[in-house]
Amino acid sequence: MSKTRVICFANNKGGSGKSTTCSNIGYSLTTLGYRVLLIDGDMQMNLTLSFFDDEKSLEYAKNGKNLYTAVKEQRDLTPYILNTDYENLDIIPSSTLMSGIEFDLFTKWQREFILKSGLASVKESGVYDYILIDAPPTLGCWVINIMCASDFIVIPVEASPWGLFGLANMFEFYEQVKRIAPSLELMGIAVTKANERKNYFKQTLENLGGLDNVRLFKSYIRTDSSIEWAQDNSKPVMVYKRSSRSAQEYLEMTKEVIEYANR
Repeated sequence: MSKTRVICFANNKGGSGKSTTCSNIGYSLTTLGYRVLLIDGDMQMNLTLSFFDDEKSLEYAKNGKNLYTAVKEQRDLTPYILNTDYENLDIIPSSTLMSGIEFDLFTKWQREFILKSGLASVKESGVYDYILIDAPPTLGCWVINIMCASDFIVIPVEASPWGLFGLANMFEFYEQVKRIAPSLELMGIAVTKANERKNYFKQTLENLGGLDNVRLFKSYIRTDSSIEWAQDNSKPVMVYKRSSRSAQEYLEMTKEVIEYANR
């Protein structure tokens, strides 16, 4: 039985490419022979919408077959797993009701570990090689839950003038979570939406590369219209256009994820 590794994608700044990175690394892992479960922890449901159309996503959000229901009622997550159209790639969808999860967690006993508890049987079953969790762009009890349930954290950062805004808060939050989840590791920073022709792209890499004890992925994701078209069609970019630049970049980044997780 293989060891299941749980990786969360988190950044308190919106628009950093969390959901896109999570979904495309998830799919890329399956092309390399791994079994993957995706968990959508964001009320915006972008990860869910990456694999289902609007109608189907809203149906899951309303019928209780979603992460919000499972966490609120502190249930085992196994019955909430849904198949996608792709072999070895499953998902637990989100709900717009996730906007109220902080309130629902407030009075719970050991509220920081509810997701970890619900995920325990899934992880211990060994059915999946990787479980990837998309976190919302906040720093609250729910994100603490997600981090406590994870082995690693990846922080996607947009290569833009505002991309690094709030990153110091993210690092501080991570260090605080490690006090109650000491095994959590920062796998690294993944640069997204990069435009090599812009000066701020080089500045972003220099600033991130100069951080102490923070790993920077060698691969980065450049701006590519194929990503937007893939999202519009609720498909991974490798499925929408396998020959695209971004499809290859996500595959290379995925190989780095595997190398780090198995080191």
